[in-house]
Amino acid sequence: MDIQALLGGKSKALIGLDISSSSVKLVELADAGSNQYRLERYAIEPLPRDAVTDGNIASLEAVSEAVRRAWKRLGSSTRQVALALPAAAVITKKIALPAGLRELEMEVQVESEANQYIPFAIEEVNLDYQVVGPVPGNPDEVEVLIAASRKEKVEDRVAAIEAAGLRASVVDVESFASQAAFELIRRRLPEAGKGKVVALVDIGAQMMKVTLLRDESVLYSREQAFGGNQLTQDIARSYAMSTEEAEAAKRSNSLPENYEHDLLKPFTESVALEISRALQFFFTSTQYNHVDHIVLSGGCAVIAGIDQVVASRTQVSTEVANPFVGMALSQRVRPKNLSAEAPALLVACGLAMRRFDA
Repeated sequence: MDIQALLGGKSKALIGLDISSSSVKLVELADAGSNQYRLERYAIEPLPRDAVTDGNIASLEAVSEAVRRAWKRLGSSTRQVALALPAAAVITKKIALPAGLRELEMEVQVESEANQYIPFAIEEVNLDYQVVGPVPGNPDEVEVLIAASRKEKVEDRVAAIEAAGLRASVVDVESFASQAAFELIRRRLPEAGKGKVVALVDIGAQMMKVTLLRDESVLYSREQAFGGNQLTQDIARSYAMSTEEAEAAKRSNSLPENYEHDLLKPFTESVALEISRALQFFFTSTQYNHVDHIVLSGGCAVIAGIDQVVASRTQVSTEVANPFVGMALSQRVRPKNLSAEAPALLVACGLAMRRFDA
């Protein structure tokens, strides 16, 4: 049993590496003292269409080449990376175990418990655990988070980055990494977000992921097939372009004058509608009937004014995710570029923070 394959510990030097369906993102943080971070450098490298589909690496060569280019652009000497698996590729479960177990005893208990929840043979998975803390109201037990994924899911990502000359020190889960970086944003919410229900909405190229959080607890999560690729396809249809040409024109802002009114505005309204629907699912599935804040992340969150459209549709205070606000920046980082690209860097930032885990 490889009990350290997921949720691995900290590393002295570490780059956060996020492989999404549309790009590779790298973030390197340093210690700025007083429990503060400094953003040393970051890089984003587009991926060819369909190199990653449904969270799975379809073209190892294309992904490893993009990782290699991104790392070269990053200009770092660090080759150790923290990477993440999509939440859909990982089975997680919280269990209660007796407090005071020795490490070997806990590993045996974890494997025994995992057998009940994992629909695969134990030798086919990478399995890990983390002690969360004492069970509320029961000091004789501790809460333990189990995470398991098919070995092939881990091995595909590790192979891609090793082919680029890098080494995986930590394998995490994308949702956990997002939540870690979100803590930097939560501090800036009214009353530091304490007791507030916050919707963290990641709008990527293929998927929209909605996570409802209250303090450090996940109340609800939902994924749906909706994202920036829909806008790319609209552009391709409207302007007789190939998908690749449409994506390039979208990224470079080189589209006709009517694009904003005819395509971009309807798309942002569709985003707001999908978020509103996701919140309705949350209300009907749980005891909650309100949300205090919405935080938008992912590539689509960089669309100018999207936060205002979402706030208008949902009647909920909305902001675009930027975990680097107030963070010291190295001279290599251009603040204007970072401001535009920060919403897409939430997972990579959370992964880079793994360097500082206790």
